[in-house]
Amino acid sequence: MTQNPVSGAPFLSLVIPAYNESKRIEASISDLKSFFQSTQHGVEICLVIEKSSDGTAEMAKRLVGDDSRFRVIANDVQKGKGYAVKTGMLAAKGEIVFFMDLDLSTPLAEVFNFLDHFQSHESTDIIIGSRQHAKSQIIKKQHPLRQKMGQTFNFFVQLFAVKGITDTQCGFKAFRARTIQPIFSRQRIDGFSFDVEILLLAKELAYKIDILPVRWVNSPDSKVRIVRDSIKMFFDLLRMKKLVRQTLRAFPVGKVQK
Repeated sequence: MTQNPVSGAPFLSLVIPAYNESKRIEASISDLKSFFQSTQHGVEICLVIEKSSDGTAEMAKRLVGDDSRFRVIANDVQKGKGYAVKTGMLAAKGEIVFFMDLDLSTPLAEVFNFLDHFQSHESTDIIIGSRQHAKSQIIKKQHPLRQKMGQTFNFFVQLFAVKGITDTQCGFKAFRARTIQPIFSRQRIDGFSFDVEILLLAKELAYKIDILPVRWVNSPDSKVRIVRDSIKMFFDLLRMKKLVRQTLRAFPVGKVQK
């Protein structure tokens, strides 16, 4: 993994949102440093910290220290996971940009499986991980209630928004650099249903999306509030197609939202 010889930009960027994560950010940063210990160039890790009440940003800066592979982006507001991911994706400099969850529920080794797929499939623009894929390995399952609610949400995603993608919410997705500005500059949803919006935008912009299996280990410390967030996500779905149509009318191809 090397830097772009012309621009000096990294080849790979990882965007990782965080909010009130003081209990596990140290372990996650340690895992990231260990995994990429032999890679001093060509990778950047963007930790996007939403305004937190537990000192997450300060802790992240201390733990990162002078490691030039890391960037800590401290948002001065707390708008939601979607907003944090958008902030990081638009700031990332890599030729391939992933976003993933801080809990590293999908092991970091999966990054290289996705990179290999990009290399062997030049027409692929976006790769998303799917826990529903027949070859996925679910090492530790969610609580049955969360699992059932996820399945219900995916049913409504198929019905109201993005057909053909049975797991829009897996927090492990990768994008070629050319897709990022067109998609994420148009993203308008700040909450947990942003994944559906960006995939719908990608389809409307005619990007090729491939779906790969992943290994996945459930983290019990989910920030999703089962009742409140599920209701919000459902109502987001009801307006999703209309929202994306409005966005693309206001900002068609060739015109980017500021």
